[in-house]
Amino acid sequence: MTPYSLAFYVDVVTTGTVLGLRPADSPERVAEVLGPDSGDNVFGGLALCRDYGLVEFHWTRESRQSPWEGHHFTLQTHRLAHRGRTFGSDPIRERYGRFPPRLRFDKLRRLLERRGVPLVEIPEDPANAPYYRSFWQPSSRVEISVIALCDEYRTPSLLRVGDVYALHAPLTPAAIEARRERALTRRV
Repeated sequence: MTPYSLAFYVDVVTTGTVLGLRPADSPERVAEVLGPDSGDNVFGGLALCRDYGLVEFHWTRESRQSPWEGHHFTLQTHRLAHRGRTFGSDPIRERYGRFPPRLRFDKLRRLLERRGVPLVEIPEDPANAPYYRSFWQPSSRVEISVIALCDEYRTPSLLRVGDVYALHAPLTPAAIEARRERALTRRV
């Protein structure tokens, strides 16, 4: 049996959704599913981040009169390491229960492999290497960022090597190729 919190992460990586919410869903749809208890950060009227503690959804728009267009979501799993910190999304807690302070990548990967959901290691953004490693699920386009090397100034002090830092979707093949090119350019 899969612990409920691990089932949540498996669902996200397998489907590329959070409780069925896609990265392209509107702010209204996200609030309908995750509830009104969030922190909204608006940047210049053209970018919006709706923060539920563990889950963040991001939107952009061309002008203040344009509708919001879904850009991505991120699961900020590193935030769970702060004891006493709760995340505001009751629907996630109601469905999946309590979340431990760390998500171990090896456990998540093993569960995904048992379900036939492959992960591919992809180039890390050069700004984060060698402290992080990234893995990608091609069908759902979910990226998993994992602590690879601890450093006082580059990684959270409460996480260990092998802990998942965050999950992010969607990550497109074009974005992966751009990373690959930046990594090659940086080595030269």
